[in-house]
Amino acid sequence: MKDPVRQEVIALADTVVVKIGTNVLTDTDGTLDRGRLQALADQVQRIRQSGRKVALVSSGAIGAGIGHLGLGRRPTNLRHLQACAAVGQGFLMRAYQEALAGHGTHTAQILLTASDFDNRTRYLNARNTILTLFEWNCLPIINENDTVSVAEIRFGDNDHLAAMVTNLLRAPLLMLLTVVDGLCATDPNANPGASIMLTVPQIDGSIMDMAGGSRSALGTGGMRSKLRAARLVTAAGESVIIANGKRPLILDEIFAAEPVGTLFMPHGSTVPAWKRWLGYTARPKGRLVVDAGARNAVQNKGRSLLAIGVMQVAGVFGKGDVISLCDSDGTEFARGLTNYSSADATRICGLRTEQIAEALGSLPYDEVVHRDNLVVII
Repeated sequence: MKDPVRQEVIALADTVVVKIGTNVLTDTDGTLDRGRLQALADQVQRIRQSGRKVALVSSGAIGAGIGHLGLGRRPTNLRHLQACAAVGQGFLMRAYQEALAGHGTHTAQILLTASDFDNRTRYLNARNTILTLFEWNCLPIINENDTVSVAEIRFGDNDHLAAMVTNLLRAPLLMLLTVVDGLCATDPNANPGASIMLTVPQIDGSIMDMAGGSRSALGTGGMRSKLRAARLVTAAGESVIIANGKRPLILDEIFAAEPVGTLFMPHGSTVPAWKRWLGYTARPKGRLVVDAGARNAVQNKGRSLLAIGVMQVAGVFGKGDVISLCDSDGTEFARGLTNYSSADATRICGLRTEQIAEALGSLPYDEVVHRDNLVVII
């Protein structure tokens, strides 16, 4: 039976990001499951044939390297992880190329790190490259550049990368394919018969509490990482579906608006491209702790942040860097581009605007963060 809400979501999804997890693509020994990869490639092609643009974020390079080298398990040493990625990435791309060759589809490899999203110029270059590949009817296959990444291998995951790519492209739909059927209302480990939540209107604390912290043997993510990724996307005004990538025709079922997986609905209106980068992609270089009046002015009244509302400056940052705005409890509620370095911000912290010139010798800006360069993220 078709879900009318999903029918609307699918109808609006002219651009789609599909993320495929390591454990979807690999057997228990870490070797690539060629049959499953072929089935998913065929379904991706059917989505493309419907006139939609598709970007594929694929895990599996480290897992493929593990299997190809016969290691049997995921190494814990960084250089071994990077070496596995170096071996596995080419093996993974060749598998996709062979799977799509029969469709006459060209594939393109894009390797990214978190720092590519922090830098505005590199961010736009990545976006322009992907859009050009769409124009040329190529399928972009995106992965973290694990051979040079450090923190990304240890702490990151492709769920977060897929969310950033979704916001980069302003894609209306992100599909996270994993090895579970969706988000369960109760812990499936304690209750094997736990029901799947078909629709989640908003990802709040109670929804996050439903996810365990477990990670898989070959991958790096878990349900909590998927919910964090989904929250990034839905906060920017787009939809997310978490579903079981081992289900034989999962993408066909999703695009037929069948009630499979868990649909996470957009929270609020669609965010413009510039503010997606500012609020949901670039990593803050520092933090300003503000008082209750400043938070209310920024969050609820659409005002800029003035120095008088700043209580504390944390981190080292320069003029024009992305910073977080937090309340006295440490809750981050906004991000923006600072008009002042951390050193100058510390000197004018708590001052009225007319006092800034006395403290600094001049008044470069009335605002610490101007409203035009600020995004409320809660």
